[in-house]
Amino acid sequence: MKRLLLRSGKSPFDVVPVEEAIHRDVIGTNSGNLIFSDAAHKILTTPETEVVSNGMRTDVSAAGRINEEYDAFVIPLANAFRPSFEPSLQRLTRLISKLKIPVVILGVGAQAGVTYDPARLKAMEPTVRAFCAAVLERSASIGVRGEFTEQYLTGLGFKDVEVIGCPSMFLHGDKLPVEKKAPALTAESRIAVNGSHTAMRGGGLHRIVDRAHARYPHLRYIGQNIQDARQLHWRDVDSAAGRITEMPTHPDHPMYREGKARVYMDPVTWLEDLRGFDYSFGSRIHGNIAALLAGTPATVLAFDSRTLELCRYFEIPHQRLDQTPPDTDPAELYEKADFGPLTGNHRERFDRFVAFLDKNGLPNTFSHGDGGEAFEKKLRSLSFPPGVQPWNDTDLASLSTRFGWLQQRITELDTHNAQLKRELAKNRVGAKALAHAARPVPSVYRRARRAMGGRLRRALGSDQ
Repeated sequence: MKRLLLRSGKSPFDVVPVEEAIHRDVIGTNSGNLIFSDAAHKILTTPETEVVSNGMRTDVSAAGRINEEYDAFVIPLANAFRPSFEPSLQRLTRLISKLKIPVVILGVGAQAGVTYDPARLKAMEPTVRAFCAAVLERSASIGVRGEFTEQYLTGLGFKDVEVIGCPSMFLHGDKLPVEKKAPALTAESRIAVNGSHTAMRGGGLHRIVDRAHARYPHLRYIGQNIQDARQLHWRDVDSAAGRITEMPTHPDHPMYREGKARVYMDPVTWLEDLRGFDYSFGSRIHGNIAALLAGTPATVLAFDSRTLELCRYFEIPHQRLDQTPPDTDPAELYEKADFGPLTGNHRERFDRFVAFLDKNGLPNTFSHGDGGEAFEKKLRSLSFPPGVQPWNDTDLASLSTRFGWLQQRITELDTHNAQLKRELAKNRVGAKALAHAARPVPSVYRRARRAMGGRLRRALGSDQ
């Protein structure tokens, strides 16, 4: 049995309660990460291959164990070539440099603006060079998301670079059936919309969303950031991103108050819900890829190179957000969206992806297995929590569950820290050691407990 180590927030088969998923941040700050890591897990699982999730943290000291226990390390990445990810990329490079097994990169991307100007990446070129050099010592080639990243790495002198897109698009292998369910959108259409904090405020996407909200009663916003989930589940606005009121996940937004916002901690529930929608649009690439995988038509409003290059490669209907008027109606986007090139050329792109896997010694379930049937059967046997929803003050069962988790978690952490204080006092260890060893209770938990406790008391009082 060949064993592959896969960089991913969690295994597709890990059923994690919502509170714990948010606390541990199993989505790696963005639930879109799980769309491509789950797809990679399915694709690489064969009767002769076991895939094990490694988590998102990079433990350089684990290199020896990885060399002993695994036959290859597979790393699906998104927009990893960006300044804010540089420290993580450096840690990953240090780990890779200590590995003696093959290391394969699935779909890494460079992030710049829609004009493809790499100037903002200049300062991190030494980091990118070191990463690519370490990988290419252990693999035949590097798989990148699209044309911009290919040009960027080629400009740095790397020749073994292949455009393979993102593994998420090959969740169903060479099949991608997407077609319009109705000739046009109407007021009764179910529409999903998505967008980042930057696109909402800086790109003006909130104006399009607000107008769509007024026109379509069944519009639903699907967030992806961990902050979105914290806002929906705990009403946490204690961060710069959390205070952006244009986001439908903010408690002051009408879509929040109407219960029309969600964040999914598991791709399986995300895709299942999207199957019931007529259309999806917005600036989130994996939010719209999730819709396409569910068979639901989608249009991407590209906001940067990471979304634009994937749209161009896969021929996903798209247009630039900065060229989209604020009064744009989703019906207009739906009407002009052509899914012929996307579906018609999908087999060719899939074959190219499989050839990349073959070159790097990775069998896949579609060529060497059951096409993912066992994977899907196992998923269907599990019961995953639904998408994270806004607070509903009249839903006592939901409030009680959340309140109970908070009570337990806060008690555990308070008890842990009290024990530490006693032990450290006995040993006369200073305050610095205590601060290092203690695990403070996140302030959001205490605020949420106060708010939720008040709501529970009022709700129970009104029932008596």
